Amino acid sequence: MAEVGRAAVRDPGALLPGGFWAAVAVWLERPQVANKRLCGVRLEARRSVALPRAAAGPRPRSPGEGLGPGQTTGPARGTAIRGPGESQPRHGQRENRKEAAAVARLAGGFGPAGEAGVGESDSPASDLDSLWDAFFQSLDGGHPELLAFLSGPAAGSQPEAPSELSVVLRTLIPKTGPRCPLAVPRRELVVQDVLSGTVTFLPLEEDDGGNVKVETSNVYQIRLSQSQEEWFISILIFCPERWHSDGIVYPQPAWLGEELLARLARWSVESKKSGFKSTLSLISIIKYSKTYQMLKEKYKDMVKVWPEVTDPEKFVYEDVAIAAYLLILWEEERAELHLTAKQSFIDLGCGNGLLVHILSTEGHPGRGIDVRRRKIWDMYGPQTCLEEGAITPSDKTLFPDVDWLIGNHSDELTPWVPVIAARSSYGCRFFVLPCCFFDFTGKYSRRQSRKTQYREYLDFITEVGLACGFHVEEDCLRIPSTKRVCLIGKSRTYPPAGEVSMDEQRTQYINSRRGHPVSPPSEVSLPPPPRATVGHAGHPDGQQALDTGAATGRAEIQNDQLWLSGFQPREKAERVRNCATLPRDFIDQVVLQVAHLLLEGEQLNTGSASSSSSKAWNRGGSLSLAEVARELAGETLQRLKRECGGLQTLLRNNHQVFEAPIGMAPLARSGLNPLRDVLMPHMEGRASLKASRPASVSVSGWPYCFQGKPGWMWLLWPCFGGVAGFWGSDGQVNAWVESGP
Repeated sequence: MAEVGRAAVRDPGALLPGGFWAAVAVWLERPQVANKRLCGVRLEARRSVALPRAAAGPRPRSPGEGLGPGQTTGPARGTAIRGPGESQPRHGQRENRKEAAAVARLAGGFGPAGEAGVGESDSPASDLDSLWDAFFQSLDGGHPELLAFLSGPAAGSQPEAPSELSVVLRTLIPKTGPRCPLAVPRRELVVQDVLSGTVTFLPLEEDDGGNVKVETSNVYQIRLSQSQEEWFISILIFCPERWHSDGIVYPQPAWLGEELLARLARWSVESKKSGFKSTLSLISIIKYSKTYQMLKEKYKDMVKVWPEVTDPEKFVYEDVAIAAYLLILWEEERAELHLTAKQSFIDLGCGNGLLVHILSTEGHPGRGIDVRRRKIWDMYGPQTCLEEGAITPSDKTLFPDVDWLIGNHSDELTPWVPVIAARSSYGCRFFVLPCCFFDFTGKYSRRQSRKTQYREYLDFITEVGLACGFHVEEDCLRIPSTKRVCLIGKSRTYPPAGEVSMDEQRTQYINSRRGHPVSPPSEVSLPPPPRATVGHAGHPDGQQALDTGAATGRAEIQNDQLWLSGFQPREKAERVRNCATLPRDFIDQVVLQVAHLLLEGEQLNTGSASSSSSKAWNRGGSLSLAEVARELAGETLQRLKRECGGLQTLLRNNHQVFEAPIGMAPLARSGLNPLRDVLMPHMEGRASLKASRPASVSVSGWPYCFQGKPGWMWLLWPCFGGVAGFWGSDGQVNAWVESGP
């Protein structure tokens, strides 16, 4: 046994030991937060057991309780612990058939006949019972070292006292990709001992005979201890000399003792709790990982040819992740409902249309509708159906033969998506990914200050779905966005015969959101829309359903057909007047001119060096907007005045250079965007490293490895971090001159 790391934990909020178990729960249920080479984990079963401090006779068996969302494999054959003298199983690549069988079983399916794996029944609870019983018998059979390691430090003080344990069976799911295409999910027994403050991880390995055994060489433990009112968290390895690291499921001991330990120590004293679900809680993580990697490899070239001004990496990989989620969601729905035809869809407010393109290419009939055409639409080809038109919620915007309505960052249409889905047909479902906060007829107004605006808006959309008669489910996607919670309505809360009365309730709810008095069902102010079609939309010909769908707002809609007056779809042509459309060379010229004015003015006192020092840092002065404007040419000012905000907007847009409160424009070294600036000097004249994006420059001999694009400070600041760099037209640093403190 060896301790690979130990950290003292300061607990000013008196959160320990409860905070320790909360941190362990994160590593148990969401290990991908720390280990980025994992896709996720599946908790399969849990049971409570009693582990005696000394060897005893057979223990009465307690029933297990299944926790996993899906059915997996059952009791393993010949489960036993591998002793120190036995040979280790083969690590690395196994036979293709055995790996394929293991993946199929862990995903909830079945491998080829005759293949032995990590269990073969349909009950995770019985699987856990079998594994633990065999492991416990092997402990009684002569493994006192492991029994003592499992019992923890409390074993010596209470040699005969039984310890109540919680045993969890979990499956670790590694990421798959070009670098690790044969990564196989692996299972672990996790033993939690609250009395001793220990959590022990027992990895399970399958030998050549198909028997599952605890691999003692990779057993490790997380332990909480207290000494003289000071808390410590430590990580111990049972057999450090035999530890085998695969770099994925079994990390290096140094990683456990440094990275994981630091995260556990930080999580243990964090009182902030997330108000959201864990990611991918409604679908199979294994299937999602494989589908995402497949789509990412298939559509990665879109990043190279992206014609829009938006960030290609963010939008491409975000839509790939959303498409992967929907494909798995729909695949599992077809299996549940015994459908053969792939679901059809409509994407309302489809934007760049990439999500529509991916879903259509993968075999789902559908189309996207947006108020403005994008340049990238022409690149998709005729198989991707995208339409330009405005959507105004009314009798003419129903889609009775479509299975799913999608609202992916659909802005003003977001609260209307559940309504349109509910009134289109009884079998129509919806998927929304809310971003901007809109009500039925305008911006959403907050009603509760105890919640974040985002959480409150999600609750509002959930309320809309419930008012429309849906069972609303919430999940969290894995996308590069802060707004990544989706809401899904797959089933109804009422039978088909209750459609008429349910639609009257919808109408009352919609009117109440605009401040209208709630009228009795017989006195509603607006005529009810066409009744939703009863029946499931799992039609054999999905494309035909799209042809019979409602209009998209191109035809004039009468007032008596509107569901709520006051809704305004966004304009087809949106004017951009925030200085973003000005030529880049013009912007750079103005920014550099203002910077020179500030550097030449009276310097602000930073307190980092004497003002008489020739090497004092020139932070720059402070000028009002009026003073800056007087120094600019008249033609430049006229050009800026034609933009909303003018000069002040231009300075605010360059916040990596200027700190521009209202009426002033001082040159600052704080508030730099870490995505664009490599080094950020602070008020005291020090410099810190910022790294976030792939390297675009390399400087020979510089002690740091840059992972960011060169920012304005790096290129143009006359004295930066103690040296001045002169950037040549060839993109290389031509000279260095020592300067500054």
